Amino acid sequence: MKKENKIAFRLYATQALFSDPITRVGGEKCTYSVPTYEALKGICESIYWKPVFIWVIDRVRVLNQIKTESKGIRVPKYYGGNDLSIYTYLRDVAYEVEAHFEWNENRPELENDRNENKHYFIAKRMLERGGRRDIFLGTRECQGYVEPCSFGSSQSWYEDKNILNLGIMLHGINYPDMTGKDFMEIRLWDVKMRNGIIDFIRPEECSIVMRSSKASKKIFAYGENYSGLKEFEKEGVFIGMDE
Repeated sequence: MKKENKIAFRLYATQALFSDPITRVGGEKCTYSVPTYEALKGICESIYWKPVFIWVIDRVRVLNQIKTESKGIRVPKYYGGNDLSIYTYLRDVAYEVEAHFEWNENRPELENDRNENKHYFIAKRMLERGGRRDIFLGTRECQGYVEPCSFGSSQSWYEDKNILNLGIMLHGINYPDMTGKDFMEIRLWDVKMRNGIIDFIRPEECSIVMRSSKASKKIFAYGENYSGLKEFEKEGVFIGMDE
């Protein structure tokens, strides 16, 4: 598919927590320096999502200097009571994100809803309104905001910093909905930021993939839990009524 259905938006918040899974074993959380592919994909899905397509993140541009702060968080224990954990957040974050959507080939039952113009223009309208659902940068307490932008239009603190090697990071999760398999997989990759820009590789290009837990694909049915059937034909073009 050609990337004519691309959107670009500015993403910002007072704090963010893109937690490193390694730090969560002891009950505490420490953020990555930059957002992960999976986190940005989730933000795109909060802007607008349908199971007929999958968001693909092309690149992200880090605008503000990377700063962290630690907070003491009271968390409940499994067997009652509370405990104090230290969470490390990113502070005062701002990014430019570029993404596009592609049809989910593992959803042949939704093929009739593959109307690129319909979904693209709905996505643009939802972006202008700040998204269909609330925007979170990693965790629930990190409320964020999105607005349309032209990628590269804002000044970045890392514009002249050349290449920064950020090491091995989580790329994302392969769900049965994406792969057609009956289990999930974890993807890792070696991240490099060039002049503030991270160009994401595609999920299938990740060389470090580990099998996770068993899972199954959710079933969508027209007229039951999927509204794509609410269309009518006008002058040979399907126009969505579920906008």
